[in-house]
Amino acid sequence: MLQPSDSQKSQAPSNQTFSPSKTVSVPVEQATIGRSVVIKGEVSGSESLYIDGRIEGTVNFSEHRVTIGRNGSVAANISAREVVILGKVQGNIQCSDRLDIRSEGALTGDVITQRISVEDGAILKGSVQVRAIEHKDKSHHQKQVQAEPKAAANEQPKETAAAAVAGA
Repeated sequence: MLQPSDSQKSQAPSNQTFSPSKTVSVPVEQATIGRSVVIKGEVSGSESLYIDGRIEGTVNFSEHRVTIGRNGSVAANISAREVVILGKVQGNIQCSDRLDIRSEGALTGDVITQRISVEDGAILKGSVQVRAIEHKDKSHHQKQVQAEPKAAANEQPKETAAAAVAGA
């Protein structure tokens, strides 16, 4: 049986704990609008945006995330894949994926999104439309379209929790 040499024994202490190496990830590209920056007009781009300043006009980042920081103040319509609100927003929001209003956040405006999250303490004034997630399977979509008119004729509109919150 082979025995390690004395030099090999000294290189590997017996009480050493294993710590996994950290994985290096690609940094997320994100533009930042600082606290003292005021923008009036149209803001658009092809990376995520973090707003800690003030924007008046329109914000269009259709394939990316827009985050309104705690100091951020936006008086604009926002179109993005995902919107996270920690500050104040006055305007309509259209998300292709998700709207997240954190406890410190406030939104006054109408919302169209596939998913929405409103934390306790957040303020939401306006209407909310939650649309079904679009499926790429065309045959499934056709079955849904054919089934909807029959179901819609027999059902009365129902108020959802999101709509009740929006009316507050």
